[in-house]
Parts: sequence; C-alpha cells; structure tokens
Amino acid sequence: MKMKKSYLAVPLSAALLIPAAGVSAHGHEDHSKMSHSSGKVSLDVSSPASDLRATLDQLLSEHAYLAVVAMQKGIDGKEDFEQAAGALNQNTDELSAAVGSVYGDEAGEAFKKIWSSHIGYFVDYVKATGAKDEDAKQKALKELDEYRVEQAAFLDKATEGRLKAADLEGGLKVHITQLLTSFDSYVAGDYDAAYSNLRIAIEHMYMVGEGLSGAIVDQYPDKFKNTKVDTPAADLRAGLNRNFSEHAALAVLAMQKGIDGAKDFDAAAGALGENTDDLTASIGSVYGSEAAQEFKKIWSSHIGYFVDYVKATGAKDDEARDMAVQELDEYRVEQAAFLDAATEGRLKSKDLEEGLKVHIDQLLLAFNSYNEKDYDKTYPAIREAYGHMYGVGEGTATAIVDQFPDKFKGAPAGMPNTGLGGATEAQSSAGILWSLLGIAAASILGFFGLRGRRSQH
Repeated sequence: MKMKKSYLAVPLSAALLIPAAGVSAHGHEDHSKMSHSSGKVSLDVSSPASDLRATLDQLLSEHAYLAVVAMQKGIDGKEDFEQAAGALNQNTDELSAAVGSVYGDEAGEAFKKIWSSHIGYFVDYVKATGAKDEDAKQKALKELDEYRVEQAAFLDKATEGRLKAADLEGGLKVHITQLLTSFDSYVAGDYDAAYSNLRIAIEHMYMVGEGLSGAIVDQYPDKFKNTKVDTPAADLRAGLNRNFSEHAALAVLAMQKGIDGAKDFDAAAGALGENTDDLTASIGSVYGSEAAQEFKKIWSSHIGYFVDYVKATGAKDDEARDMAVQELDEYRVEQAAFLDAATEGRLKSKDLEEGLKVHIDQLLLAFNSYNEKDYDKTYPAIREAYGHMYGVGEGTATAIVDQFPDKFKGAPAGMPNTGLGGATEAQSSAGILWSLLGIAAASILGFFGLRGRRSQH
C-alpha cells in the first residue's frame, strides 16, 4: 500500500479538485467512483469534497494534539517546549494557508491572527498556572472567551452564514474547555482525566472538520464537482483516519513518557490502549467477543514491541533493542500478509510492507531523536507520522469500499447543524462511525483463526 508521507497541508482550492493520490484497488474495478442513477456520487472515498474534509480533519485534530503536548511541556519546563510550540505554529501556518486558498490571502492572514491569538492565550494560562497567579489565569480565560466570539464572527462571515456565529461560539467553547480540562487535570495529577480529555478534544475536531468542509463545499459546489463531504464512504475514511492518526500520536507520547519515567506514563499508555479498544469494539459489535479479542492480540503486538524498544533503550541494552526492531520487522510482514488476504488482494503485501516500514521508522525516529535531545528532528518526525496515517486511512477505506460497494450506497447523512459540533453530535457521529468501521471487520472475518501469533514477550 503506497501510503502518503508528507505532513504538509494540501491547499484547499485547485489542488483539492484532484482526488488525492492514494491506494488503488489493484486489479479491481474502481467502485470508489460509482454513482447513483440520479448522478449523485455516493461511493467516493477520494473525491474533491472528501479530500477537503480529510485535510481539515488532519490539521484541526493535529492542532488539538499539539496544543495539549505543548501545554504539558510548558508547565513541566521540558527542554523540547520550544520545538513542540514550533510544531503547533507550523500547524497554524498550514491551516491559515488552507483558509487563504479558499477565501484569499487577506482572509488567510486575518484567520491566522485570530487563530494564533487563542494559542497565545493558552500559553498565558499555562504561565499563570506555573506562577500560581489566579488573576492572570482569569484574564487568560476572559481573553479566550473574547476570542471565540471573534473567531465565530469570522467564520460566519466567510461562509456567508452557512456556519452560524451563535452555534460556532458554542462549538469553540467546547474546544477551549476540552483543552483546559486536559491541562488542569494534568497539573492536578489526574492523568486519566487528562488523557481522556485529550482524546475527546481530538475527536471533537473531526466534527469541526466535517462542519467547515461541508460549509465550504456548499458555498462552492462547482469547485468541488458537486461531491459531498458526508457520504458513507467519506465517513468511513474519516473514522479510519481518526483511529490511525490517533494511534501514531499517542504512541509517540507514550514512548516519550516511558523513557522519561514520567508519572503519567500509565495514563498515556492507557489512552493508547483505549484507541486499540475502539478498533476492537467495532469488530466485536459485528462478530462477537472471540473475533474481537483475536484482532486485539494482532493489533496490540506491534505496540508491545515499541514498548520493548523503549525499555531496552532505557536499560542501554543494545541486544534487546535489536530484538525489538527484528520483531517489528517480522510483524510488518505478517500484518501485510494478513491485510492482503483480508482484502482479497486489494491491498498488496509488498506495498503494505513498505507502508508499515514507513510507520515504524517514523515512530522510531521520533523516539530516538527525542531520547538524544535532537528535538529539531523529533517534531517533524511526529508530524510526518501523524500525516502518514491519513494515507493509511484513505487506502484502507478505498479497499473496503471496493470490496463491499453495496454497503456504501446510502445517501449522505446530512451535515451537523452547529458547524463545530457539540457533545450530542459527537455521540451521534460516533455511532455512525462504529457502524461503518464494523464493515471493515468484514474484510478480516474470513482470516480470523487462520493465523497464529508469535508468543508475546
């Protein structure tokens, strides 16, 4: 599977009129471009509209992740704070350029000024917390409240009322509250709450991406060839993107916490385990607990090998490190064969092995450079690993839709009416995604029980 490596933002104007280059279903009819008799495309995995949604999903969810990481680094006085903050600023630059590609350079700069301000207010909140300055904390909260009003007005105007200011203010309040709750919980030593809210904050930004992309596509339908952002196939792609990219993000964070001997390591590792549980639950909801547990064993193994690598690094045990790398190498071959068989050759073992090697190498580079305090390499590697998983999500979704086209012929579900999504919408969308991800399990059902696993270390 030829998986994307770049983490740079894809422009949202002309470039998005061309479906992103992804994984093709080699040797099979391209069902991902099938249409209803009405002429409305409903099976697009990679369409101008779904590509726009995926780009916004990536940048917005990465913003939430990097914001939490930077806030943790800031309050802890970590040496890599500047690089973490720099990665967050690069994300802002790319998001602003994306907005500018739709609404013009002037609008892009206006967006950047407003968007950057709320990052600055979060920094003020962190500094005030460290200084135990309650007045400064309250000032930062007031400025964040003023920010959301200004940001909502900007987006209302830009989308010509398709996103309503009042609804946007509510959605932005959810975002701000999630990040602050994660940070406050971290400072208080309630690490389970800190990581739970991090995951919620990441998920919420997919509601933002769907709402904003839907408004843009509705505003400029011809530019996006009258495709839709909310087809069942696009929803499947978004759900897989979220799970895969979150896996990479949490894996990196857990590895950092592990080598640092941080108090929140267990919670970080627990969040990574919950990400695995999400994938497991989607399978169990369709095929029962036995199939789900088999899947969990397979998926969890490479996470275990990364843990082995971290432990070996901490112990300065080169032999154990080499063993972990060897096990990861064996894992990718086995995983590639599994997916090739599951998708009936739609995903090729050779390409999958290459893609899995990219994933493994990115995480190891991010970890090794962090351990060596070469932070200028760490955060580009983290961002590449995060962005790479969107290629994985697109490729996997393409294979699934090609394999089960009848499952994805439904009409679009309809856009959220608040634009940025609230708790109710998140719950509703989560239910839809579990249903769609359950279909993914069908591609591996016939392979369950046919492959054993190496004994775990």
